[in-house]
Amino acid sequence: MLKEILKILEDDARTTPKQIATMTGSTEGEVKKIIKQAEEEQTILRYKTLVNWDRVDDEHVSALIEVKITPQRDVGFDSIAERIYRFPQARTVYLVSGTYDLAVIAMCKSMHEIADFVTQKLAPIEGVQGTMTHFLLKKYKEDGEILEGGEENKRQPVVL
Repeated sequence: MLKEILKILEDDARTTPKQIATMTGSTEGEVKKIIKQAEEEQTILRYKTLVNWDRVDDEHVSALIEVKITPQRDVGFDSIAERIYRFPQARTVYLVSGTYDLAVIAMCKSMHEIADFVTQKLAPIEGVQGTMTHFLLKKYKEDGEILEGGEENKRQPVVL
């Protein structure tokens, strides 16, 4: 039942325990207990709102930055990845396969700020061999949600 509850919350974090209980055929108390335990065990890390920032009158620039690094003895890529993910500009950091080792999604107010982040923060880190920056020009889909146009939400409302 945990996986089913997690999937429901991942799709819509606003789903109430009462609604989840109806959807899963369990009691509201059982759902609350499972959710509380998942939060305590850090299976649920936080609840998130997905914002389409292109619809907000707030300038921002996102970039995918590939980072090639030299793994460090005894810690591999983890130490450098931690230094990078501690920067507020780094929204997401992944260890990836391929030519580069890390994929960093960064968000700043301008292309100039992204450039400063790469040249003044990322590139000087000991062990960073090189970077490749790709500016995100348009988002069509994020976290499973279609942002512009596309299909309408065909989910049926839960009636209690």
